[in-house]
Parts: sequence; structure tokens; C-alpha cells
Amino acid sequence: MKKTKQTNEQENETQNSTLVGFVRKSNAGRAIKLSINTEAFQECGTYVTSDGQTYVQLVVSLNALNGVIEGKRAVTSVNHLED
Repeated sequence: MKKTKQTNEQENETQNSTLVGFVRKSNAGRAIKLSINTEAFQECGTYVTSDGQTYVQLVVSLNALNGVIEGKRAVTSVNHLED
């Protein structure tokens, strides 16, 4: 699921992102649960670090995550930003 998003860091340049999953608080309220869609994750681009490890860069809005932690929001999204 691709969408276009404006980011302040890039001074309003258009950047594509893919919805990969969701973040929510656990029922006990003592942890954050990540739910990642495996099909969307497999389609994400990767990068390799200097030690040869491969990673997928995922992004969660800090303001939205704070809202989940504080109980103001039930859920927020996990996205992969495409270059």
C-alpha cells in the first residue's frame, strides 16, 4: 500500500512510503506491540552496513507513538520510506 507523504526534513519534497504494519500498546499497558505485514515487509528496500549486515529501514512518527503510549491514540502506523 503506497502513499505519498510530505516530510519537513526534505523541505516539502514528495516521498513515497509503504504501510508495513501497526504499533499499539499491549493489553497490560507495559509494552509496545509491533504488527508487521510479511508481504509488505518483503517488498521493502534494504541497505547493507559496513559489517555486511542487511537491514530494512522502518519509520514510526514520534508524535503518534507518544500518543499511543499516553493512551490518546489506539494505534499508529509503521512505514517504509522509499528513496
